[in-house]
Amino acid sequence: MQYEIQGTPFPVVICELEKGEKMVSDSGAMAWMDPCMTMETTSGGIGKAFGRMFSGETMFLNVYQARETGKIAFGSSFPGEIKKYDIAPGKEIVVQKSSVLACEETVERSVFFHKKISTGLFGGEGFVMSRLSGHGVAFIEIDGATVEYQLEAGQKLIVDSGNLALMDATCQLTTQSVPGMKNKLLGGEGLFHTVITGPGRVVLQTMPISTIAQSIIPFIPTGK
Repeated sequence: MQYEIQGTPFPVVICELEKGEKMVSDSGAMAWMDPCMTMETTSGGIGKAFGRMFSGETMFLNVYQARETGKIAFGSSFPGEIKKYDIAPGKEIVVQKSSVLACEETVERSVFFHKKISTGLFGGEGFVMSRLSGHGVAFIEIDGATVEYQLEAGQKLIVDSGNLALMDATCQLTTQSVPGMKNKLLGGEGLFHTVITGPGRVVLQTMPISTIAQSIIPFIPTGK
């Protein structure tokens, strides 16, 4: 498979598939394609379908296969970037829900479960995530711009949960309470922070859609 990422601020990834090659995407991600592409909608099994629904993704996936060499494009739904990641044994990643734009059929998608239940209960938006394993190429949609850090073993990074785009599966996620009642009530940062502990790569996004949504709510007219 060959690919090219074009456009800003709403980019698309244009993939050129050889005969027989397949790409998988969530519903609605395909922007355009050559007539040689066939589409099949699948759940991948009832367990996997409900797992995707639980993680905030669509229950059904679209599988596109090239009958002969041709192109298919997948478009972002929010201003930002599209990044390509190579998935392989030992190179698994954990990503924000609904951020997988498209991937090769050999990439496995599953719900990422946290070791500490408090992380899932109090972490806020972003703590129901997806794990990508298997092998192949995955294209990830990033909200806004991308900032990347490489954490050493035991090194920690505190972030707002919505700003976490993805991390290596070798990293660990926990939460910590915002210190002080005054900070909790007046600081505007919620009750908990996300703590990522290395080793591994952490990729942050500068403009999470959840933050934008909260910013425009006061300006939406209310009905009388």
